[in-house]
Amino acid sequence: MNISSGFRKIAVAAIATAGIGFASAAHADSGTIRFAVYKAAFFVGGSGGKGTFTFHGKSYPISIGAVSGGLAFGVSKTYFRGTVRHIRRARDVTGVYGAAGGGGTIGKGAQVILMTNDKGAHSNCQASRSVCRSTPT
Repeated sequence: MNISSGFRKIAVAAIATAGIGFASAAHADSGTIRFAVYKAAFFVGGSGGKGTFTFHGKSYPISIGAVSGGLAFGVSKTYFRGTVRHIRRARDVTGVYGAAGGGGTIGKGAQVILMTNDKGAHSNCQASRSVCRSTPT
């Protein structure tokens, strides 16, 4: 069976490209993250906090800030801890994150939040919360 040299070159290029894609995903790393967020709301709310990101045994300070809207009143402090995946360098965790989360409040409360930034870093954090917040139903 004879395979033309043009087809062979295309096949080799496709396999090499796929290999590079798999290798780059395989070399992605992860780190741990811990932070506390303070929230205050009276219809429009704001939140901010500080924490630590640990990557390859070295700790880096981080800061968090956000603005929110909705029918909420009060203040709260939430402690988060989790893992950041799909990173190559410590600076890959910086940037603007989109988040989706869910949880419930039983006693002190529990929450999970999933975040992704523009560099492809995926953060999965669990929270325990000291709740001092009221949300009308």
